[in-house]
Amino acid sequence: MQAAMESAAPTPFPPAIVLAAGRGMRMRPLTDHTPKPLLVVRGQALMQWPMQALQKAGARQLVVNAAWLGEQVRDFCAQWQAQHPDVAVHLSDEGSDFGYALETAGGISRALPALGERFWVVAGDVFAPDFVFSPEAVAHFDASDALAHLWLVPNPAHHPTGDFGLGEGGRAINGGDVRFTYSTIGLYRRELFAEPWTSVAPGNPQGTAEPLGPLLRRAMDAGRITAELYTGAWTDVGTPERLAELNASHT
Repeated sequence: MQAAMESAAPTPFPPAIVLAAGRGMRMRPLTDHTPKPLLVVRGQALMQWPMQALQKAGARQLVVNAAWLGEQVRDFCAQWQAQHPDVAVHLSDEGSDFGYALETAGGISRALPALGERFWVVAGDVFAPDFVFSPEAVAHFDASDALAHLWLVPNPAHHPTGDFGLGEGGRAINGGDVRFTYSTIGLYRRELFAEPWTSVAPGNPQGTAEPLGPLLRRAMDAGRITAELYTGAWTDVGTPERLAELNASHT
């Protein structure tokens, strides 16, 4: 009886990878000398927003990948960790290792040794200040058979056709009459970054550049990706105009 009354042990909070390796061509000239995730939004670096939210939620291990102007990302991570000694920050420096960015799936695969069996993925160039990396979402994901759980958002004006649909039982579908945009926030299992979903070896020792979309679509066609709609504040900070609008709306 005592055992039945005891609460279940909490689900350990997974590590996370913050994607910060892209060149940010559409943000030029701002990104000629500053990595896109380090552009300032409402008083702090863009990538600092998800890092703070993850730390507040309980993350104690973060991986940040870097390539373009990677030394600036490295310095920022060192300074941030010094201010948050309860969080270990590991830099996956694709620029130093290979001389180029590995794209999203390639970069995640490269970082797998530091990520464990399941982990959060969030882009360092997306502004979603109210998103909660909740332990409840982790527990729900752990109890499912999904290889990834994605948060989708209503289509912004610059991406009106969306990316993925929502099917029965919360399954993400490759297509559909109504599609939403992938927020670049998700929970993933290590299993997705192995055969048969990808031919890139775990840890990506060859430095293969591989996008994430085709991998997700293969797993969706097998019914192994779930998703839900997020309707909170969300901006893909993809142009100088969008960055200016965010900062102007806060003054």
